[in-house]
Amino acid sequence: MNSSIKENLGLYVSLCVVALLLGFMFSDALHFMASQWETEEYSHGYLIPVISFWFIWNNRVAVSNYLTEGSWFGVVLILAGLFVGLMGELASLYIVTQYAFLLIIYGLSLALVGWKGSRILWFPLAYLFFMIPLPNFLYNNLSSQLQLISSKLGVMVIRLFDISVFLQGNVIDLGVYKLQVVEACSGLRYLFPLTSFGFLCAYFFKAKLWMRVVVFLTTLPITVLMNSLRIGIIGVLVEYGGIEQAEGFLHDFEGWVIFMGCLAVLFAEMWLMVKVFMPGKTFSDVFVVDAHVSNEGSGDVPKEAKGTDSSAFGLSNSYLVACILLLVMLPLSILLGGREDVVPDRQRFASFPLKIESWKGVEVGMEQKFIDTLRFDDYIIGNYSQKGDRLPVNFYVAYYASQRKGASAHSPKSCMPGDGWRIGDFAQRQIGSLKTAKGEPLIVNRTVISKGNNRQLVYYWFQQRGRVITNEYLVKWYLFWDALTQHRTDGALVRLVVTLPDGSSEAEADKKMADFLNVIFPELEKYVPS
Repeated sequence: MNSSIKENLGLYVSLCVVALLLGFMFSDALHFMASQWETEEYSHGYLIPVISFWFIWNNRVAVSNYLTEGSWFGVVLILAGLFVGLMGELASLYIVTQYAFLLIIYGLSLALVGWKGSRILWFPLAYLFFMIPLPNFLYNNLSSQLQLISSKLGVMVIRLFDISVFLQGNVIDLGVYKLQVVEACSGLRYLFPLTSFGFLCAYFFKAKLWMRVVVFLTTLPITVLMNSLRIGIIGVLVEYGGIEQAEGFLHDFEGWVIFMGCLAVLFAEMWLMVKVFMPGKTFSDVFVVDAHVSNEGSGDVPKEAKGTDSSAFGLSNSYLVACILLLVMLPLSILLGGREDVVPDRQRFASFPLKIESWKGVEVGMEQKFIDTLRFDDYIIGNYSQKGDRLPVNFYVAYYASQRKGASAHSPKSCMPGDGWRIGDFAQRQIGSLKTAKGEPLIVNRTVISKGNNRQLVYYWFQQRGRVITNEYLVKWYLFWDALTQHRTDGALVRLVVTLPDGSSEAEADKKMADFLNVIFPELEKYVPS
């Protein structure tokens, strides 16, 4: 057996035990994280812990000199991580638990080898951050914005080939064909792996700090520009070769080529920086693939001179306390494990009345591709009108039985621009004397949107466990709070739309909306329970 392994056998055994404890305590959150790595956007996730471990293993000799210099702040960090993890487990929100897992890993590093030892390991520890997928609401907002930007830039590429094209939101109209820049074409499947790779390259790039920061930050514009180029190329191919050019193997192959192009641009950027700002240096001099984060601490440092936080096991007291904390928390994690959301009884929208007082509705279907994207559990779309009314109120509700596993209500504020609509005046409006289940006045978001000469009045709100919420970020807070206190994450998005013809009065449209809400809102309680 290697002498260093013999010498630190107790450490390796304890680390294996700690890994098993953490794996068991966070099994649900880690399993869900790994399931997200199956998607194209996060398929690089499997590599991140492997690369991080490779860095740590190659620096084990340097780090071993600080085994008795553990910091008690690491124990504080672990306590914070356990508390956050407990809140995440009680709320059944995996994203909170996943970040708690990282917090505990950072705390263990400080408790074991202190600040000096953790400084050696800063890079592999920080790199682990990239293995956690974005929270769903941030992902949706980012995806919507990237779709719009990529669509605009893609159309510019198409026009360079003297092709007539019209853009509405993220729909590219070529006349004969229409291309929709959907979520899968937003560029996120390039952005996430390129960002993590850019962070790795910035470390290997032994240049000034500002140059390394630039390398990392430019992964976003590189992704957007290259993805826009891809969309533009698809548009050109569709114009000359037909709609099949945007589907199947060619579509996937173009995506792979574009990602390789992103990597080429990233390396070209570093090469150019070396040429311009580091004369006399070659790219191979500056870009050095080396897993050794630092040589600090390696060499002949007498054991007895390393620190005073030493235990009888040759490890820091702070690390042993950290291990005891994890053992103490194990029974609690077993007790809390396997908790599921409470889903209240409700009627399905299939039974929602199409005739309510003087209002008569016609149910409208939704294409399967949109159903797959929105991932709701139940929904209704209906056009309701009164006798003689030529402009119906479009009524849409998307219900989610659970919003903790990535599926949640999409904000119209993000979706409407994707369809080419411009959002005008945006405000909140109180609807008469209507009250919510909690006895509060019914207040909804109100906006007028426009597309060309078309205008629409839109009301929407988030109806979540008895609350009517107009702020998208407040929705996330109550999602956490209600998951924690009620173990519920169900809820719905409710949206009403009415067309505003030229010369029509917004006040009349507002009155129509209010009249409709007075009869429809009391019915919602059966389908979106409080």
